[in-house]
Amino acid sequence: MNKRILSVLVENHAGVLSRIAGLFSRRGYNIDSLSVGTVEDPAYSRMTIGITADDWQTEQIMKQLNKQVPVIKVVELLPDDSLIREILIIKVSAPVEARREIKDLADLYKASVLDITQDTMVLEVTGQQKKIESFIDHMKTYGLLEIARSSSVGMQRGSSVF
Repeated sequence: MNKRILSVLVENHAGVLSRIAGLFSRRGYNIDSLSVGTVEDPAYSRMTIGITADDWQTEQIMKQLNKQVPVIKVVELLPDDSLIREILIIKVSAPVEARREIKDLADLYKASVLDITQDTMVLEVTGQQKKIESFIDHMKTYGLLEIARSSSVGMQRGSSVF
């Protein structure tokens, strides 16, 4: 079983998300992560769905998705042929004496400081899952107070258009 990312182009109207989620539920498959947003044409949305599945299960899921009326196209985003990113917003304890150190570490990860209060800092970082996990691990030293994390979004490299 491997983590897989499916990119699904769907018609953008009410009930599509419920219909797709229901397909997974009825078949006994779990959705690990889900991100949905409109694309360049507001009549369509891209669903980025994270699953844990083997090759056979992935093929079955893709076949079932392709049978759905609101689904236009389904592709698996393979790591070597795709750009896949997450966004993390993290609040850490930041006493005055630790702020420079936190900022230096944030710079290494190309993270942005979104907010500073008397005793906290809120940082934002974008990247692959491994980068996000590593940043969280480094921030644990300062005391994690809150984390908000997106699911994966992605697209294929090159000139192929969804």
